[in-house]
Amino acid sequence: MNVRFPKNFWWGAATSGPQSEGRFKKRHANVFDYWYEVEPEKFHDHVGPTTASNFYNSYKEDIQLMKKIGLNSVRTSIQWTRLMDDFEKGTVNNGAVTFYNQVIDEFLKNGIRPVINLHHFDLPIDLYHKYGGWESKYVGELFVKFAEKCFELFSDRVTDWFTFNEPMVIVEGEYLHQFHYPNVIDGPKAVQVAYNLQLASAKTVKKFRQNNRNPKGKIGIILNLTPPYPASNSVEDLAASNYADRWLNQFFMKASTNGHFPEKLIEVFKKDGVMFDCSSDELTLINENTVDYLGLNYYHPHRVKAPEISPNSLTVDWMPDKYYDEYEMPGRRMNVDKGWEIYPKAIYDIAMDVKNNYGNIEWFVSENGMGVSREERYMNPQGRIEDDYRIQFIQEHLYWLHKAIAEGANCFGYHLWTPIDCWSWGNAYRNRYGFISNNIHTQVKTIKKSGYWFAEVSKTNRVEIEERILQMYK
Repeated sequence: MNVRFPKNFWWGAATSGPQSEGRFKKRHANVFDYWYEVEPEKFHDHVGPTTASNFYNSYKEDIQLMKKIGLNSVRTSIQWTRLMDDFEKGTVNNGAVTFYNQVIDEFLKNGIRPVINLHHFDLPIDLYHKYGGWESKYVGELFVKFAEKCFELFSDRVTDWFTFNEPMVIVEGEYLHQFHYPNVIDGPKAVQVAYNLQLASAKTVKKFRQNNRNPKGKIGIILNLTPPYPASNSVEDLAASNYADRWLNQFFMKASTNGHFPEKLIEVFKKDGVMFDCSSDELTLINENTVDYLGLNYYHPHRVKAPEISPNSLTVDWMPDKYYDEYEMPGRRMNVDKGWEIYPKAIYDIAMDVKNNYGNIEWFVSENGMGVSREERYMNPQGRIEDDYRIQFIQEHLYWLHKAIAEGANCFGYHLWTPIDCWSWGNAYRNRYGFISNNIHTQVKTIKKSGYWFAEVSKTNRVEIEERILQMYK
């Protein structure tokens, strides 16, 4: 079965500055740079972000490989810690300006649309030590100052901008579940940080509209939007699912697209005494500065059930997830290497949610992908990785995405994470996601089978869905 996608569809991939560039000639450290300095044992095989995939030095060759696999768009990020010389004064590093200008020009020269994100988990460590990071609204002001410089310097050529990548992951990683530095566990702080991030995003949107130099320019936000499927249709499980959706999805989604936070969630925050500090002027600013479009990241489903411990229990620290528990569905399909469930239909459900509940705003799949460890297991005698599992994974998700588009979803693109195997936070290089493999010891990069397959998809603007996949969904 051949499925055709809309004209001018984005066929691309996503990475980020801190995960691809390396620390070469970077004046400041971000939270992950610092964490690796003080606790390298927390990172898989003690591999940190020092070299990453060497994009700082090999961007021309890397972009040539991206062109070869048919990417017509690539998302990356400008590093706050690389571009800025002085965070408070708003002065820039001239070497960094030259580097990012060269990268943008190289993408354009090769017919690849540069899609630029402004924050990808890379808060400057100095701003955490000095002000508490995203706990401080002032840090949000400094972020806007950085964003303003990006718009002034690069928006003449860059038309596609995004404020934050997965702000809820910043909240969860830094303040709830200890997988991002500073590894704090504090529910009320998490709620305030979430609000501060949304406020900083809205202020950035406003600044973009004042400083954008390109009449085709747009700005959005990248969210990891995943339906929280209930374990059953019981009243309790459905209530848990509804609450989880408000906190995990609707908090940033409604504020970014509709200009307000979910009312029933705000009622819970007030009842529980954890309402974030805000002013009427700030709420007005959020209301008046919604995004033009969205990037939505999806990897695996989220399943929840009613909490086993009553939310009314005593002497328990307040956490945002007190009204639901995680649920592992028996018999689920798995990516065993990563430990994530595989459920492609969720991408259709996400699309219908956006269509029905968010004004059918324009959006694209900004990340989707399959992390596999020890991919050398699948290397053929010629040195190419035969990643048929990744091809099938993409086909299944594109099957459901095409169905959603046919039913009116306003989706204009699909980006895989990632073009070239990149450094991945605490996991370093344990799992590989790319169309292009990277030998981290030699920095030799080789196109995988999926890369050649994707080049044909991009060229023809259609995907052949294999019969065995169609049989799975009949």
